[in-house]
Amino acid sequence: MTRERRDSLVQRGEAQGEEGVFLHEPGPTVSIVIPVYNEEGILHSAVVDLLERLERFDFPYEIVLAENGSRDATAEIARRLARKHREVRCFSTDEPNYGRALRQGILNARGEFVICDEIDLCDVDFYERALELLVRGEAELVIGSKVLPGSKDKRPLERRVATQVVNGMLRVALGFKGTDTHGLKAMRKTALEPVVRACLVDRDLFASELVIRAERGGVRIREIPVVVIEKRAPSIRLTKRVPAVLRHMARLFWAIRVRG
Repeated sequence: MTRERRDSLVQRGEAQGEEGVFLHEPGPTVSIVIPVYNEEGILHSAVVDLLERLERFDFPYEIVLAENGSRDATAEIARRLARKHREVRCFSTDEPNYGRALRQGILNARGEFVICDEIDLCDVDFYERALELLVRGEAELVIGSKVLPGSKDKRPLERRVATQVVNGMLRVALGFKGTDTHGLKAMRKTALEPVVRACLVDRDLFASELVIRAERGGVRIREIPVVVIEKRAPSIRLTKRVPAVLRHMARLFWAIRVRG
């Protein structure tokens, strides 16, 4: 990212606080929202590593940990990180619900730009490339695609196949024109907040509904290739997720095609 672009981001960060009281320090320009569930094994190290890699950036940011119904020490670790690092905020929801946590994180984000990430990815290269597009006004939503030419998806085979199957179902059932809906995203909050509020489906397919509604609503979308290397196995086995994904797919079809 160029110095001029970084300066622009810093200037945009000189905002008011949540209660309208002027903050002596610039408010965050970029909010990085990360849903977490049963991540006690990697949460602390992943956040500390992300903070270190963000030190070279000259824009104000916040990391929002959206803990959702963890049964381990994830919530307490998130609170400790928030107490220790001023850039980190956290909140908890009372059930394991990725979509609900992500939705709440986006709506509660204080930055003009919101990045949606995963704790086992934390792809700072994507942040830089996506923010360039957003700041230049070339897009309002940037999606990190795992299947575009130039991308590298190093997840297990079953996970890669599942992505292709879900994307195929979205294309056939809902006319989806892109290549990916899950994973890394960056957005201009003012452009996407009405879309987020309109979404009816949560859990696994909230992200899909968000992208499809944005596409159908005329939001300017760009896809860029990403490299995906997971730091650990998924917290929920794929075989256990399939029945729920099918149910949510039916609800998504109703939400988009019937309810509108």
